[in-house]
Amino acid sequence: MIEELLPESVVAVEARADDPLWDSPLYPAEEALVVRAVAKRRREFAAVRGCARRAMEKLGVPPQPVLTGERGAPRWPDGLLGSMTHCDGYCAAALVRATDLASLGIDAEPHGPLPEGVGPSVFLPAEAERLDRLAARWPAVHWDRLLFSAKESVYKAWFPLTRMWLDFSEADITVRPDAEGEPSGALRAELLVPGPVIGGHRLQSFEGRWTVRHGVVATSVVIPHPAPRP
Repeated sequence: MIEELLPESVVAVEARADDPLWDSPLYPAEEALVVRAVAKRRREFAAVRGCARRAMEKLGVPPQPVLTGERGAPRWPDGLLGSMTHCDGYCAAALVRATDLASLGIDAEPHGPLPEGVGPSVFLPAEAERLDRLAARWPAVHWDRLLFSAKESVYKAWFPLTRMWLDFSEADITVRPDAEGEPSGALRAELLVPGPVIGGHRLQSFEGRWTVRHGVVATSVVIPHPAPRP
């Protein structure tokens, strides 16, 4: 599912709760990060790292620990960048060589409505209006959960480039379906603060994809390297 949202240069590995990856062993340094965590958190932590190590192998990189750095962001082996996500019964990791992309972010959420009261603290007024129109036309999709996931993917792609916080209110995201009735489509985030500078180019918008399948909503944001200046 996640792989379909990403370019061919990205290796994505996903697992559901009945996959052996959910019982992946941890390195001692990883184990130390969740020594006080509850069993559910430990299992999700291990599963998503199992996915990440499988992706490393597919890229020809020896499997190794995935530790956390600033603001909990994963620390990847030299030459790689990536993103991880997990929710109830589902996890995924996406890795790519740093020469192929500037950044990426993925997120997965259970396909259900957001808890009461979350939307007003997360969505801009213009985003809320667009969600109402989408919900009226395609009521089978929980657009509020989809937009929340998109905001998470935007942040995950933003942070490695800036090492700065990005508030929910600092990106205006538009989501649109590919076709009538299809539970997949594109997304675009307009940054309302100065965007990251990549190769001398300031980037003020991010592009991505989304899909809904098997009770999960998944989103991705991909930031390519800018084309060389003529």
